[in-house]
Amino acid sequence: MNIPRVVLDTNVLVSASQSRNGASFALLLALQHRQFTALASVPLMLEYEAVLKRPEQLAISEPTIASTDAFLDALSLFIEPVNLHYLWRPQLRDPADEMVLETALNGRAEMLITLNIADFIPASHFRLPVLTPGAFLRLLQKEKT
Repeated sequence: MNIPRVVLDTNVLVSASQSRNGASFALLLALQHRQFTALASVPLMLEYEAVLKRPEQLAISEPTIASTDAFLDALSLFIEPVNLHYLWRPQLRDPADEMVLETALNGRAEMLITLNIADFIPASHFRLPVLTPGAFLRLLQKEKT
């Protein structure tokens, strides 16, 4: 069975931190069970940290900075690091999304998982599928059977 290599957009982690009932949180459980390999570069991990520690984010999901650090430490145990050898900028409308695409391309990801598919339309130029967390979970379930 092929274990997919994917990059998670920051919004997937934000969504998972806000609710344990959605597909984003279920994706983190699937990662913990090694159903896929998550890829991340240093800039992407720093983005995860910066966004998850924003005051408005902490107010919504109510974790502390220490618990966010613990979450990121645990997440890093399941991440395959990606070195950015080539920068593909500019490709996307939102400059903050560039590091997500660059991590996927440099890490030879099979898919990019995001809640904002429209933001990553240019990924099709690189034949990189972009899926929502729900669609990716359905794909993982299908591969199990």
